[in-house]
Amino acid sequence: MRLRQVLSAKIHRATITEADVNYVGSITIDQDLMDRVDMVPGELVHVWNATNGERLETYTISGPRGSGVIQMNGPAALRCRVGDVVVVATFALTDEPESVRPRVALVDEKNRFTGYAN
Repeated sequence: MRLRQVLSAKIHRATITEADVNYVGSITIDQDLMDRVDMVPGELVHVWNATNGERLETYTISGPRGSGVIQMNGPAALRCRVGDVVVVATFALTDEPESVRPRVALVDEKNRFTGYAN
């Protein structure tokens, strides 16, 4: 059996709303957005900063529903500034990659869900 990591979820081009270097760590994401793409608190995520090219891994924390919060915490806050545009992605480990259908959420400049990418 060969396991592969394949894209399972993505929030595409979200805007960083807050950055707190003194927080313990992670990325806080509006729980409504997490639900839209099936992310869970504590899940490993990749964060790709489209504004400055930085890439990092961290874990998710649930933010208030409907808040639009995308907050970088801890050391990651040094790699993203308020206003930066990021992609947040998760991957599934599977031996049946064709069975994974990634959910890709599109958002506006206030991180409000606008639809799914095809």
